[in-house]
Amino acid sequence: MIIIKTEKEFEKIKDAGTRLGELFDYLIPYIKPGISTYEIDKLAEKHIRASGAFPACLGYEGFPFTICASVNECLVHGFPSKNKILKNGDIISVDVVNCYNGWMSDACRTYAVGEISSRHQELIDTAEECFYAGFAMAKPGNRIGDISHAIEQVARKHGFALTEIYGGHGIGRDMHEDPMILNVGRAGYGQIIRPGMAICIEPMLLEGSAKTKRLPDGWGEVSIDKGYTAHYENTVLVTKDGPVIATVDSNVRRHLKGEM
Repeated sequence: MIIIKTEKEFEKIKDAGTRLGELFDYLIPYIKPGISTYEIDKLAEKHIRASGAFPACLGYEGFPFTICASVNECLVHGFPSKNKILKNGDIISVDVVNCYNGWMSDACRTYAVGEISSRHQELIDTAEECFYAGFAMAKPGNRIGDISHAIEQVARKHGFALTEIYGGHGIGRDMHEDPMILNVGRAGYGQIIRPGMAICIEPMLLEGSAKTKRLPDGWGEVSIDKGYTAHYENTVLVTKDGPVIATVDSNVRRHLKGEM
């Protein structure tokens, strides 16, 4: 069941989202060769708690960390580790959910570590382009399939694969609510998008095969061909006038200004 939010509830989600956006900008100078993903996790936890929010991933269904730190071929749900030291040429997706005054926000950024290849930069850029194509479709009267189709079209144009296992979702007081928003789909199909919906749109791209396998820890999902992956996500609020991003950081501001 899709839970429709009031304007006041939207403001509460924005309060959480503002804090999450600030976290992503805070992490930028730390994500460089030589840092461990465990250190990034601890930096994120400290920042979230200092903002008055709570790291909602920590303990969620047994997940033992604040962030999902997915490096290179790891698509989603990567465990931070003291032994995973970032090196020049890596890319890392940092996926975070916070809870502020009982309301959730969820977002992900894929960062370049040092100097990366042009193809891997294109992978990151395309994940972002996919999001904004889907975001443009998140208007009242459209359907969820319109978001999915827009994402798929952009990814295919650049020659990247999309996972059909994971996707976006509704959000509010709970981390995962209806509807499910796949990253592939048919335009004109699915639930009708209505004002008051709070959703997470999150393209997850792979440079090679779309096939993945689960790591022994039971969480991390990696590409079977070791191809790099990228993941970009924001919490989106559907108003009568169109979609609004709740998880705004400097990256989002540049996109909305047309500077990317």
